[in-house]
Amino acid sequence: MFFASDNWAGAHPKIAASLSTHASGFSTAYGDGDLDRAVYEKFSEIFEREVAVFFVATGTAANSLSLAAYNRPGGVSFCHREAHVMEDECGAPEYFSGGARLRAVDGPLGRMNPGNLEKAISHFEPEFVHAGQPIAVSITQATEVGTVYSLAEIDAISAVAKKRNLPLHMDGARFANALASLETTPAEMTWKRGVDIVSFGGTKNGCWCAEAVVLFDTGKAREFGFLRKRAAQLFSKSRFIAAQFDAYFTDDLWLETARHSNAMAARLGKVIEASSKARLGWQPQANEVFAIMSKDTMKAATDAGAVFFPWNAPHGFAERIDENETLCRFVTSFATTADDVDRFGDLIA
Repeated sequence: MFFASDNWAGAHPKIAASLSTHASGFSTAYGDGDLDRAVYEKFSEIFEREVAVFFVATGTAANSLSLAAYNRPGGVSFCHREAHVMEDECGAPEYFSGGARLRAVDGPLGRMNPGNLEKAISHFEPEFVHAGQPIAVSITQATEVGTVYSLAEIDAISAVAKKRNLPLHMDGARFANALASLETTPAEMTWKRGVDIVSFGGTKNGCWCAEAVVLFDTGKAREFGFLRKRAAQLFSKSRFIAAQFDAYFTDDLWLETARHSNAMAARLGKVIEASSKARLGWQPQANEVFAIMSKDTMKAATDAGAVFFPWNAPHGFAERIDENETLCRFVTSFATTADDVDRFGDLIA
């Protein structure tokens, strides 16, 4: 009953096998090997256009370098108040951009409101040097609270960004989960909606350590290569990242694992809805589930072996949480089983 995070799950057996397959022999270093190039081509195939792909170690690196790629003096990027880049990256986006700031934008349940974004950007007059200048907009897909931007919602955010000639970044640490939830294609969820750069995550969805920055503007690739190197994110034996993505994309394993974790989250949501000891915070859309329960119920569940975390209520969540209650987050993964969910259901029945 491990629901602490999809980061807690191991590597999918097919991905582990691919790492073993490519562990011997020799290959050109620093991303120029045959396997690296084959994976770059696979990314272009998946996104239905030529893209530039840069492997990095972590989602934090992907997000930080993505925003740094568009930095200018006095730069300000706009993101949701509870976005990962705002709350959980220890100032890395500011650090790697050399001091660019993040501006919080409100919106219910993890999704930025386009009207609020428009107002936030309007605060910065083009000639008013004291405030700084807007440089980018960033959305998290799926969000930190398990919700997913619809294609229409991405369009609305993109329209505000494009009106100000601002690039749109997508933090896709759970990209596959959002894609599976929307039942759409990578192209439809990104560049066809005006997204310019994606932090493409594989680690949370069955990889060992596989993250990438995907640039749709390939003209920025040369400069981005220097950014990555300066940030100490250029792997010498990059074939071991490529090996993971190779297995990840083969026979659509990445979508299979995402659909499974989403299905387990939906099952968990139904278990919580049927419970007499907990209630669902809001309907899950990807692989994160949030429930309200008494602190005594939480302790009893954790004492029985369930692993999950208490969580702060997100902006726009209006339901009352009593003093003796807490909001809790549960995250499912490719390794979550129906038995895991059902055993937890028995604890809160």
